[in-house]
Amino acid sequence: MSTKLLDLVNITKSYDGVTILDDLNLYIRENEFLTLLGPSGCGKTTILRMINQLDIPDSGDVYIQGVRLADADIIQIRRQIGFVMQSAALFPHRTVAQNIATVPRLAGWSKARIRARIDELVALMSLDSHLLHRYPHQLSGGQQGRVAIARAIAADPPILLM
Repeated sequence: MSTKLLDLVNITKSYDGVTILDDLNLYIRENEFLTLLGPSGCGKTTILRMINQLDIPDSGDVYIQGVRLADADIIQIRRQIGFVMQSAALFPHRTVAQNIATVPRLAGWSKARIRARIDELVALMSLDSHLLHRYPHQLSGGQQGRVAIARAIAADPPILLM
């Protein structure tokens, strides 16, 4: 039996007096895949944002690999999470290659290792290598989306939020 990778315990969240999540309990084990489905405004994005600590629960706790986020170094935790926003949210002043290299560079990877990972992801995402020196505004929406996914998985995080 695999261990819990992610655990949300008694999560409650309200906005402007409207409760979006009420006593949510959810866990995901290593190597599991979970899809959240529901209408607009039901809390799907709020759950993802709380896992990445972009939103804080009103009550309850989020744990990643047994570590309570409220007690954790959130920078280190976020480096273990790939996060693809609803819009591509690429850094507009950085090239495609620089966008993809963001987390590996922050993690201290060597230039050679980063370059190899970029090449691997360009192939995986069916991107043309000539796009690596372009900026996000020079890409189609589909290309931007694939670059955002490549950036999210570049450091091979144990958690991918989309």
